[in-house]
Amino acid sequence: MIPRSRATGRAIFYQAFYRLPLPVRRRLVKLAVPKYIVGAVTLVRDSEATGAGRLLMLRQPPGKGWSLPAGLLNRGEAPVVGAARELFEESGIRLAPSRLRPAVPNAIVHAKGWVDVVFEAEVPASSTELVVDGAEVFEAAWHPLDDLPKLSWSTARLLAYYDIGPLAGQFPPPVPDTTP
Repeated sequence: MIPRSRATGRAIFYQAFYRLPLPVRRRLVKLAVPKYIVGAVTLVRDSEATGAGRLLMLRQPPGKGWSLPAGLLNRGEAPVVGAARELFEESGIRLAPSRLRPAVPNAIVHAKGWVDVVFEAEVPASSTELVVDGAEVFEAAWHPLDDLPKLSWSTARLLAYYDIGPLAGQFPPPVPDTTP
């Protein structure tokens, strides 16, 4: 229960706040609330795979671990549109945004103001040509879910939310120790 004096103070604050012009209120909210960097990620599975299945993985600079098709959203871009755009840019797979399904969980909030909106899709690997540019992405390949290559830390951590990869079963995934 909120003490009466605190509740009264909040009421006075909100009464004053809502009397301000809308542009001033928006500016105050922008200054006061946390800001996030928003990215879109796509988990692309091979629809023809048997057993545990296969997942599309990318090897990107600096090439020390494999990752997923992902990238930052453009200003005003819907997450599903950004996910479809990044999937095409990084792997050559062109899917309409309507072909991407929200993963569960759909949004992963990382430390330090980063949010990934995650989607899933399935395509037949045998008839899907993978095209990489050699600059942003060195290599794209299908990997068995039960035998994934060495993953980047951020990818291993994200996949753990979906019970995939070396950190599967460790929910929430561990945070790396950064103490010197």
